[in-house]
Amino acid sequence: MISYIIRRLIGAVPTLLIITAVAFFMMRAAPGGPFDGERRVPPEIEANLRAAYDLDKPLWQQFIDVRPGLCAMRFGELTGSRPDADTLAAQGLKGRELRLPPSRPGGPSQTSSFLELRDEKNLVVRCLGGYLGKVLQGDFGPSFKNKDFTVNELIAAGAPVSLTLGLSAITVALFIGMSLGIVAALNQNRSGDYSIMTAAMVGITIPTFVTAPLLTLFLGVYAGLLPVGGWEGGRLENIILPITVLALPQIAIISRLTRGSMIEVMRSNYVRTARAKGLSEFTVVTRHALRSALLPLVSYLGPAIAGLVTGSLVVEQIFQLPGIGRYFINGALNRDYTLVMGVVILYATLVILLNLLADVIYRLLDPKVRYE
Repeated sequence: MISYIIRRLIGAVPTLLIITAVAFFMMRAAPGGPFDGERRVPPEIEANLRAAYDLDKPLWQQFIDVRPGLCAMRFGELTGSRPDADTLAAQGLKGRELRLPPSRPGGPSQTSSFLELRDEKNLVVRCLGGYLGKVLQGDFGPSFKNKDFTVNELIAAGAPVSLTLGLSAITVALFIGMSLGIVAALNQNRSGDYSIMTAAMVGITIPTFVTAPLLTLFLGVYAGLLPVGGWEGGRLENIILPITVLALPQIAIISRLTRGSMIEVMRSNYVRTARAKGLSEFTVVTRHALRSALLPLVSYLGPAIAGLVTGSLVVEQIFQLPGIGRYFINGALNRDYTLVMGVVILYATLVILLNLLADVIYRLLDPKVRYE
């Protein structure tokens, strides 16, 4: 299992690089730019802004700027030459001599030319510049529209909101959806089954941008039971409506998945054996059938949780919640390249990690599964 996890993590690296590259060039291909607006700035100021954010460079160089002559720490040993002072100054580096221990006892000491960073940053990032070099250091860059914040700071500010909503919604959906799915499976082809599946189908087909305004209108405006928007530190009254809107489609999907897998498991031989032993229906379901019935659900929950915890684009916008999804929408509309890229990379990373976690849990639930 450990070797499988390591292989999956290694395989995730090129996947993330490809996703980053595709998202980067797609964002740049979209019409408009971060400095386009109703009031155009003078050409000189716009040129300075583009130079400050490296937007004046060729597109490929904005993404990755390789400096092959400066990528070896032992420059003199690997290249047979020493870096020119002007070259080092242009790259923000300086050279120094370092005495190495003798290669053999009693032999002469060796001198090697090393590269030292003036700003004390990682040498690899200086050798691999551009957007990719910053991302490899965990720096998503500055936000083009939120001048006083970096993308890391915006994501860190929105993450608690999105995490609270997403994890609460998936918890509610799991509890209610699994319960409804089990009830429907145990009453297959009866009125209870038909009622639950009809409600589930309605929940799947109606999108959140319809249910959110409707619930806001009836429960917030007409009845006055709940606030219609705002975060206010995550008060319970403020998050009930967003969590409900997020949980409704998940309840519908989870109930259908649970019903289908539970029906199949209840027809298996080991469940018939458990019933033949005289076990109660509750014991048969909870101790024998439920574990196997969870397998399809585990596979679904990986990307579902990733989508919820990185922010719901519609729900956060409607309820005016300062989460990651709202930042993503504003970034996309304003061509805030770095902000959109940061959210995309975060979402892709979560999907990969949660899918890996789902596979591990799948193996724990079903010992017959083997990962070679």
